[in-house]
Formats: sequence, structure tokens, C-alpha cells
Amino acid sequence: MAQDPFHGVALKQILEELVEHYGWEEMGIQVDIKCFNVDPSISSSLTFLRRMPWARQKVEDLYLTYLDEKKHDSKL
Repeated sequence: MAQDPFHGVALKQILEELVEHYGWEEMGIQVDIKCFNVDPSISSSLTFLRRMPWARQKVEDLYLTYLDEKKHDSKL
């Protein structure tokens, strides 16, 4: 059985990992939301994502892509 990739991972941790890996500019391209493109911060992004499930889903999808890339890179 596959483990849930979100189990025990806070939204803040997801954002921090994505920002470290992609940077705000690329995140704003991948997930076109204002809080990533205009004066981005973890705090403002968390506030927005907690209120907008559709945006949170896009960020979670990007996180799954990131985890797949990370797993692929570790096999090389």
C-alpha cells in the first residue's frame, strides 16, 4: 500500500520546500496566483491557500510533481 505523501506534512513545510526548490518566480508560473507573483511570502501564501481549496490543490499537485522529481533524481 502506498503511503500518503501528505501524511505528517504541514502546508507550511510544503511551501517552504517548493520555494527552496523552484523559487517564487517559477512557483508563480506553475501556479498562477497573486500571492506567488506579487510580493510573495510564506505567511501571505498560507493565508490564501487555507481559504482557497482550489489553489491549495494546485500547490499540492505541484508538490507531488516535486516529490516525483526528487525520487527520480535520487535514482540517478
